Amino acid sequence: MKKTLAKLADGRELIYFDSDENAVRDAPDLRPLDRVRSRPELRRDEATGDWITIASHRQDRTYRPPVGACPLCPSRDGRLSEIPADDYEVAVFENRFPSLAGTAGRCEVVCFTPEHEARFADLTPAAARLVLDAWTDRTAELSALAGVEQVYCFENRGAEIGVTLAHPHGQIYAFPHATPRTAKMTAAAAAHRAATGRNLFEDLLADARAATERVVTAGEHWTAFVPYAARWPYEVHLYPHRRVPDLTCLTEAERAEFPGIYLDLLRRFDRLFPLAGEPERAAPAPYISAWHQAPRTQGAELALHLELFTVRRTPDKLKFLAGTESGMEAFMNDVSPEAAARQLREARP
Repeated sequence: MKKTLAKLADGRELIYFDSDENAVRDAPDLRPLDRVRSRPELRRDEATGDWITIASHRQDRTYRPPVGACPLCPSRDGRLSEIPADDYEVAVFENRFPSLAGTAGRCEVVCFTPEHEARFADLTPAAARLVLDAWTDRTAELSALAGVEQVYCFENRGAEIGVTLAHPHGQIYAFPHATPRTAKMTAAAAAHRAATGRNLFEDLLADARAATERVVTAGEHWTAFVPYAARWPYEVHLYPHRRVPDLTCLTEAERAEFPGIYLDLLRRFDRLFPLAGEPERAAPAPYISAWHQAPRTQGAELALHLELFTVRRTPDKLKFLAGTESGMEAFMNDVSPEAAARQLREARP
């Protein structure tokens, strides 16, 4: 992998990741951009202890532009974008409308492919591996920044999720604190260790692999399963068999197997909801794909894993976070985890 650092016209960092060691990335950003002046503010909710980010400048961020004005496509035919090159493999840059910035952290955008109409599931294993290498690189670099406590790599896919840019991309947030969900996991892992003397996440993986009705697919180094208490209609957790804190600790064998397993999962999700009258075709599932990595401190009991879920529960119905979920954080799931796992096993690409 070749990594090339560049600067955008407003001073933000841009990084190209290429499989070709001879790739040249020297195209300048010719846009007349002003410096980013975002000043996100962190406020603590005293009632819960959660940190809330106030980022009012994001009200003016780019919202569902037409294909010809996509800021994540390469710069071609006189149209300039966030990527000055006329082609790329994987590109990462600082978000122009960040939720976190300065002492409040950092936000980056990860462009998975130059093809606007593609999906992550359309990538080749080699292209998906390059994305994994980019995630790993950014995890290492951002974790080393002063004040960063946790690095979160994720993808939102689909308008139903709230995606404002249709181009295949993800994001990376470098939080100055451990997220609320991570804090809950840390507490649960500590309680499990005190009660059993064992690691919670190793036990969760072992239980899932033993209860094969919840396993979706598995390889030599990874297992994908529906959790026993799934929150979402179709939710899969993907764990390496060897517990590690973050992406930087994966072995080459684990990295080599990941693209095939992950692409298979995404393609299964995209086969879940056949179109009416066209059983051989299916509507792409809106989803969130989220890497859970241990924070810098108090993360010794945690385990790297990916959580993939869709908000769609039937071909024509979405799972909304209504009164119980949004008001009380009490999830209600309309699909049994065992049934969801069976449907995903049957949804072979």
